[in-house]
Parts: sequence; C-alpha cells; structure tokens
Amino acid sequence: MTDSDKLPLAVFDLDNTLADTAHRQRFLERRPRDWDGFFAAAPEDPPLQEGIALVLESAEECEIVYLTGRPERCRHDTLAWLTAQGLPEGRVYMRRNDDRRPARRTKLEILKRLARTREIRVLVDDDELVCEDARRAGFTVVRASWTAPSATLEVAQEREGRT
Repeated sequence: MTDSDKLPLAVFDLDNTLADTAHRQRFLERRPRDWDGFFAAAPEDPPLQEGIALVLESAEECEIVYLTGRPERCRHDTLAWLTAQGLPEGRVYMRRNDDRRPARRTKLEILKRLARTREIRVLVDDDELVCEDARRAGFTVVRASWTAPSATLEVAQEREGRT
C-alpha cells in the first residue's frame, strides 16, 4: 500500500487543544520565564474533553498525527500523557530543542511536508496565527476555541518560538 492509499490525516495540536495548560501559565509570567518549570509541569495537564472527543471521532476515519510546538526534550512526557488519556497512537512531530521560530512557521512547514504524500483532512489548533496561515495555505482548519486565550502563551508561541 502506498502513502496515497492510506487513510487521510487528522492533525492535532496539544497545548490548549488537547491539554489544558492553565495550571502552568504561572511559569511564563515570571521574568525570566521558567521554561523548564513550564514543560516539567506538562504531565499534570488535565485533558480538554472537547479536543479529546474530536481526536476519538477523527480516528474513526483518519490516521491521527500530533503536531506540537513543544521541544523534542519533552517527547517522553508527551507520549506518556497521550497514552494516559487513552488517545490513539500517532506520529508526534515536535520542535527541535534549539528551534525558536514562530509556531506558525514550524507547523506550516510540517503540514506542507505531510501533504506531499497524504491528504490532510483537518488541522485542529488553538493558535490563531497557525490557523490563519494553514487556512491560507489551503488546509481545512478547526480552531480549538474551548480554552480561554492566554496572551502569555501567545507571545511564547509567536515571538519566542517556545511552544
């Protein structure tokens, strides 16, 4: 079976799409920001039921892919969290530890690469700029609007390239 014969992909962000990061925002409100503390607290993220339900529903017709701005050093904790939530297995694309580009650039780059060989049915992400750029590039997008926006996290995603 070639890649083009496989199921379409449903691509899901993690932070504030599937995982509620509100309890760890405090680490980003400090100066300097405590990135180690922010990511170390990720295993305690409560699941966001709207996002979890959408992953499970999408898995009925699609292969699930997780696309996060989290750095590669968080892979072990991230995989354990996905398993603990009972989410479908899927490839997890993470940011290189030294990559500080805006999330909209890194994520769109990966989406375009995936789209070369597979249909991408949907991208689900909370980041407005990621969603806008993906939509402009022709992807179907669902904006995860089930969490309160965080200006601190937005700055981290866009200006600091950290999540």
